[in-house]
Order: sequence, then C-alpha cells, then structure tokens
Amino acid sequence: MALGKIKADTLEHSTSGTVDTQYVVNGSAKQWAYFIATMASIADSLNVSSVADEGTGDSGINITSAMSSANYANTNVVETANFQNTGGNVRLAGLHSKTASKINYMGDYVTNDVYAGGYEGSMYHNVSTLGDLA
Repeated sequence: MALGKIKADTLEHSTSGTVDTQYVVNGSAKQWAYFIATMASIADSLNVSSVADEGTGDSGINITSAMSSANYANTNVVETANFQNTGGNVRLAGLHSKTASKINYMGDYVTNDVYAGGYEGSMYHNVSTLGDLA
C-alpha cells in the first residue's frame, strides 16, 4: 500500500466552523509531560525521553525530537506533593535554562508561611512546550 499526503490550508468541522492549518501546526503542544520530579519518574508524556532530578528544586526534561531552536515557549504548573504538609499552597517553578533538546526548571517557589517563601523541590510537575520541531 502506498502512503499519501493530505494537503490542506484549512480544516472544516461539520458544526464548529473552520480553522487554518497553521493554528494546528504552530499552536499544538510539541512536548508535554506529567512527572514525579523527586523520583525522576514519568507518569505520562509526549516527546519526552526522560526526566531527571538534578538537585533540590532542579528538574531536567529531555526532549526526544528536538525543537528547531531554543526560542520556543514552554509553560509549567507545579503541584505540591502533600497539601496537608504545605498548607495547600501552589508551588511555582521558574525556567532555569533551555536548549533545543532539554528544559531545566529551578526552584519551586513555595508561597506559604511554613516555608517562608523559600525554594524547595516538589513532587508533581505538569509541563508543555509550543514551537517548531527541528
């Protein structure tokens, strides 16, 4: 069986209208992951080969198919490992560094009085990346 191509500038849904294919190409996540940082264990992911616990509050994500450059957009949400021990506040990790094939988040900033606004590692990470693959 021969493989073919589908060429389209727009996609049309029977009841929801149309969308330009550039939104699909440029607006879809090229990498996402839900992982347990303290164990360097991936629960589920797309385009992630591995994660690494690189120290307290430092998590590395290795991208399987590299991005075209390091100039991509990425987002993350970090959840606490145990809401009872942390007062139920959300921890936020800041982007430490990134290359076309790796993202590092450093320092989960804890927003409650128990940790006095300090940096500490948390457990569950949800991250995604938007941009062009190489």
